[in-house]
Amino acid sequence: MTPATIDGWLHELGIVPDDRADREGLHSWDILLDGRVRPDVRMTLILDPTLCLVCWVHYAPPINDSFRVSYRQLLRWNDELPFVKFAVSPDERPVLTLEVPVAHLDRDALGLVIARAVRVCDLLYPESLRWLHPGAKVVPAPGRPLRPTPLLDRYAADLGELAEAPTAPDGSATDLVDDGAEGDPDD
Repeated sequence: MTPATIDGWLHELGIVPDDRADREGLHSWDILLDGRVRPDVRMTLILDPTLCLVCWVHYAPPINDSFRVSYRQLLRWNDELPFVKFAVSPDERPVLTLEVPVAHLDRDALGLVIARAVRVCDLLYPESLRWLHPGAKVVPAPGRPLRPTPLLDRYAADLGELAEAPTAPDGSATDLVDDGAEGDPDD
């Protein structure tokens, strides 16, 4: 597995990295993608050519609230979501990680891991408000039109339950984004 191979696959998937670096035998690519509801999902792909590719998502800014509450939330998500793990970085930033062993790494495995990361960020956006938009009661409308990565549609069949649209407890579709309409968000 070489960095040039990853470069080629990213190009084939329509992803243009913001930055690329090589250090001490590891290679990384910084990318920024929109989900269907969460804009600007920042992730770093890190390749150890002898071991695996790690998709490391900068999930939220450093945690400022009761760490115990946030830690319980991250542990619950680790139990509920397949193939992803949440952790806290040394600077207390929640991070989401996904791994693909080099033996299983190909263009579609790369595309799927990126799509899975973006989809998890979409699904958990409302539950992450306290970290991403302190004080907000609903997900705010983005300041620009979203450009959801086409990988969400391309790999929808492989995302399993993550591909399903979020629903309210009564089974109806949920509108996760504040459209600016007046009214009490708790109604």
